[in-house]
Amino acid sequence: MKIILAQQNYHIGNFELNTQKIIDAIEEAKKLHADLIVFSELSICGYPPRDFLEFSDFIDKCLNAVETIKQHADNIGVLVGAPSRNSVAEGKDLFNSAYFLFEKEIKQIVHKTLLPTYDVFDEYRYFEPADSWNCIEFKGQKIAVTVCEDIWNLGDNPLYRICPMDELIKQQPDLMINLSASPFDYTHAEDRKEMIKANVAKYKIPMLYCNGVGSQTEIIFDGGSLVFDMHGNLVKEGKYFEEDFLIVDRYQMSDVSISQNEKTNNLIPDIRHQTSGIYDSQLNIDRIHGALLMGIRDYFKKMGFTKAILGSSGGIDSAVVLALACEALGAENVRAVLMPSQYSTEHSVSDAVQLSKNLNNPYDIVPIKPIFDSFMQELKPIYQDLPFNVAEENIQARTRGNLLMAIANKFGLILLNTTNKSECATGYGTLYGDMAGGIAVLGDVYKMQVYALANYINRNGEIIPQNIIDKAPSAELRPNQKDSDSLPDYRILDAVLFQYIEKRQGPKEIIAQGFDKEIVDRALKLVNVNEYKRNQFCPIIRVSNKAFGVGRRVPIVAKYLS
Repeated sequence: MKIILAQQNYHIGNFELNTQKIIDAIEEAKKLHADLIVFSELSICGYPPRDFLEFSDFIDKCLNAVETIKQHADNIGVLVGAPSRNSVAEGKDLFNSAYFLFEKEIKQIVHKTLLPTYDVFDEYRYFEPADSWNCIEFKGQKIAVTVCEDIWNLGDNPLYRICPMDELIKQQPDLMINLSASPFDYTHAEDRKEMIKANVAKYKIPMLYCNGVGSQTEIIFDGGSLVFDMHGNLVKEGKYFEEDFLIVDRYQMSDVSISQNEKTNNLIPDIRHQTSGIYDSQLNIDRIHGALLMGIRDYFKKMGFTKAILGSSGGIDSAVVLALACEALGAENVRAVLMPSQYSTEHSVSDAVQLSKNLNNPYDIVPIKPIFDSFMQELKPIYQDLPFNVAEENIQARTRGNLLMAIANKFGLILLNTTNKSECATGYGTLYGDMAGGIAVLGDVYKMQVYALANYINRNGEIIPQNIIDKAPSAELRPNQKDSDSLPDYRILDAVLFQYIEKRQGPKEIIAQGFDKEIVDRALKLVNVNEYKRNQFCPIIRVSNKAFGVGRRVPIVAKYLS
């Protein structure tokens, strides 16, 4: 049997586009004389559709698409993901399903059993779990079909009370196929391989794993579809951050599928970075780079935007965002605006100018001192002779935000936010100022990771001027200001934030690791008291396993570590 895994980039709710992509892949598979083609989870509507699933019209369009696609499943089997309606009154109205199409018919519908409700997932809000399990019989083979989370319930601390494969294996299937929409984080590729290998080891049959690819607002799907033989050897691996078409012959999954040399080369990578819980700003920076490029590119393409704007300060964050945006969208489509104040250093302007010359993107210089002076003149009767403080600093930041939005509105541009995760965590930013934007490129990237990205961008030659990388970070909102005036050293701060945000460690556990108590208490307090800022922040491209936004839900009004 020849099986194809179609790793595709879908657009949520764009039924015409998604359906045509699926049909085109089916027709290509026919030319290759494939017996079966597999698509990813909820491929027809795109994942995650969220509350669109509450609209009957949305579900009708999903089901109409299935009807259209099945006409192309004549002499080829098709496994495609879409919601299906629950005919039983009790329980949720929908299932998250895999449709098996053949001979222009819906031969079987397999429902997802394990419905994740954690981090970015909220599937039990919409779907009913499966309560019966049956293999698909096709061309002399029994196939155990599961959907994404269904294969993730192994290990010492399972999240669910049942494993659907425990039920399906009783029917003696020949192979497992999983339709998935597994989000990216910068260590998740190893997690996936380890989990699939664990399934193969337990059930002793091959597994084919078809993952989606593409960015859906803040969530990145990185592809990397996988095929493992019955002995846990990696037979094939899909491309990352690209669509792909994996062709697998049944014999490739047998015990003679690959040579011993290939088996040695395809051992599961070491995942001690994940289990150790140690923050490493250099870890898999190439993956983060690829994910951010896809996040920018797909956000603009799927929203129908073509041109971006951002404030270019001569600092490391805006420099990295500008370089990423130019690579993702084309330098001619990214406009940088330099907005020096009376507190800006001369090198900040010259560094930002040199960066745009290196990238060959358009830029403007708009000094903000006259606007700031006007604000101060109008506020003088109210401010009187009160000393300069954060109010005057924020006026500068909001002036810049206002200018950026004014230019964006005039020319139909989308503002890219440049706030990094360290700043976002501690509230080191100004609402409606430097926290404005359509999407936050670095909001899930700690400051030290930003430096690692800058060095990665410069891997083949200097794009970001070295002075931008070397100089001490500063908001330049008052004389001789440095970030270190307000925050601990980023090397320490990032490690503390990582333990609290990603690893969910409390202050006692973090202090026990050797961190200074005063720094820990202060950092955690800053995180918790600034939730109100993050609640008003734009979407953040997710690259870690715990990003701010839909995947981290904490109260604004609370008294915990604050």
